[in-house]
Amino acid sequence: MASDAAIQISQAAFGVSRSFSGRRWRLRQADDTQVRTLSRDHGISPLLARVLAGRGTAASDIRDLLNPTLKRLLPEPFLLADMERAAARVQGAIEADEKIAVFGDYDVDGSCSAALVYEFLAALGRPPRVYIPDRMTEGYGPSPRAMQILKDEGAELLVTVDCGATAQAALNTAREIGLDVIVLDHHAAEAVPHALAHVNPNRAGDSSGLHHLCAAGVTFLFLVALNRSLRAGGWFERNGLTPPDLMESLDLVGLATVCDVVPLVGVNRAFARGGLAKLGDLKRKGFAALARVSETKAPFTAHHLGFVFGPRINAGGRVGKCSLGVELLTSADEGVCDDVALLLDTHNRERQAIEAIILEDAIAMAVVQDNAPFLLAAKDGWHPGVVGIVAGRLKDRFAKPSFVVGFEGGLGRGSARSVDGIDIGAIVRGAKEEGVIESGGGHAMAAGFGLRGEQLEGFSRYLAMRFADLGGAVAEAFDLELDALLSPSGATAQFVSEMERLGPFGAGNAEPVVVVPDARVVFADIVGKDHIRFRLAGGDGARLDGIAFRKAGTALGEGLLGARGQPIHAAGRLRADEWNGRIRVQLQMEDAAPAGA
Repeated sequence: MASDAAIQISQAAFGVSRSFSGRRWRLRQADDTQVRTLSRDHGISPLLARVLAGRGTAASDIRDLLNPTLKRLLPEPFLLADMERAAARVQGAIEADEKIAVFGDYDVDGSCSAALVYEFLAALGRPPRVYIPDRMTEGYGPSPRAMQILKDEGAELLVTVDCGATAQAALNTAREIGLDVIVLDHHAAEAVPHALAHVNPNRAGDSSGLHHLCAAGVTFLFLVALNRSLRAGGWFERNGLTPPDLMESLDLVGLATVCDVVPLVGVNRAFARGGLAKLGDLKRKGFAALARVSETKAPFTAHHLGFVFGPRINAGGRVGKCSLGVELLTSADEGVCDDVALLLDTHNRERQAIEAIILEDAIAMAVVQDNAPFLLAAKDGWHPGVVGIVAGRLKDRFAKPSFVVGFEGGLGRGSARSVDGIDIGAIVRGAKEEGVIESGGGHAMAAGFGLRGEQLEGFSRYLAMRFADLGGAVAEAFDLELDALLSPSGATAQFVSEMERLGPFGAGNAEPVVVVPDARVVFADIVGKDHIRFRLAGGDGARLDGIAFRKAGTALGEGLLGARGQPIHAAGRLRADEWNGRIRVQLQMEDAAPAGA
């Protein structure tokens, strides 16, 4: 998306070198001539053109950014290493009516990937056995024991999705017992596993350039390749079947793309945009059941994927039965879907209760790490199913990469969440390769790892060393980048509509952050447990309401409450919703600073 020229960002915008939350503000700069050119050539407003220019978006990328389509952005599947071998082997298994098994991870990406393969093969009259390991008793990924179980059940071919790239022991066992394995994964792996085929844009030897795909994206490309191979071989015609319409599965790919926090660039934007449109139809009975149980209605946004549907599908793998997500996504029985959705919703509430207890402890640990470039929180008894969510909460609250570990019996399971600009997966993989921790992997924004209790101190030292090596990149990642300058009177529904054209928002495509300078805090009060509702007034008397979620008790929250009657600079994202027939715009605060700071 970015042009070759470096994106220009001013230093200490509005003089804010240290905001209420301790961050430096930087305002993206845009050349006026470029703004006019982009506005004229692409038929967009000057305001939208200024945001795009400030982000360094090349003129040639704007059409696909604003209107991403699979027709233009879907890559050639056979660019991926081993894709031809993988498609040929599964085609042979289909033609020979071999028994196929699918082994998936228990998170959203793994569940969606497993559902994709199941749905496709079931449409061909070859429904596979789906195996999702138990998080608590089996851990992550394929194990030698699971390979033997599947072989004993009669499986002749195994397809692993969202896992397998580093499962050397399990794949060695599979080879020894005569079980062919195809790995469809996206986790970085230096050593190529002993599999019949390893389709993975982040493996050694792959030159596809598709590093940003989640596992469901890789799986979708695999099914495109398999579908094409079966068509070319005349399989559908010989068997009197219509090829499956893979576009009907975009709801699964879109959900996984958003929930796995992969960059929303290139084809991922088409996956997310197309997935939201397909999910809005609620044709999949599992999604319809989730919408009912969560009392959510279309049209859906990336927020609904990441904070409504995703957490409930994940809940089974965190505190319940790990296979519930796949069961929900593949069932065509409305009654079954309603039962599973209700169970997942119950598990999600249980997860929230557990998370709240752990988060309180973790925040207390994080507060005393104020000067550190990262956060590390660990404790005996923390549930391993929620450490990833807690890490995400810490990252959002403190704007720092966060590592959270729960120990039981001397063994710790941890998760990490990062901010833009810090590749957390590379750091975790480095720790594993150097023997600092027992296991670990992931991608730029999220990672998982395992370690023994006696390794925690060494892991902390290793992290300190790696972050020190990053130097200025750490400080820049902590900075708040501002996209546009607005007065309260300029915070209109039209502005929100213009910015929504840049969506879906997520990793690699952050929602625009606006700054409202020199606005007086008319009032600010705590609402609910830890939110702060406020109202700002501009110099012309125009008012803008806002909300600061989960900021009570934080430095930002205390600063905002203490600024009643005083002018501040307020930064955040604008939201528009309908209330009693009126469109209401409010600012969702990200940060603030006293005017003149």
